[in-house]
Amino acid sequence: MEKPEFGMRVAELRMSQKEKISARDMSLSIGLSEGYINNIENGNNYPSMEAFFYICEYLGVTPIEFFDRDRKDPRRMNRLLEAARGLDSEQLDHLIALAKDLRRK
Repeated sequence: MEKPEFGMRVAELRMSQKEKISARDMSLSIGLSEGYINNIENGNNYPSMEAFFYICEYLGVTPIEFFDRDRKDPRRMNRLLEAARGLDSEQLDHLIALAKDLRRK
């Protein structure tokens, strides 16, 4: 993943948070300089490996979820999967049909 794509992914996941937070506040929250996340989101820098793990933890995603660009909002996907646990086969079929129907709209 090139720097601009990486930065866009950080921004996308940051903006998908329930409570919106600025890049500056996110930087400070994970113990980095106030412009750190902004430099990443602008495609100027990659984070260190250690900072990347802090970023993932802060955003509530695993590194695999971070790089899975098909998952626009991994936190919500995880909540949906958790809600589906324990449903019987018929209920799961209804949920699948609903999801397919929603994608067509």
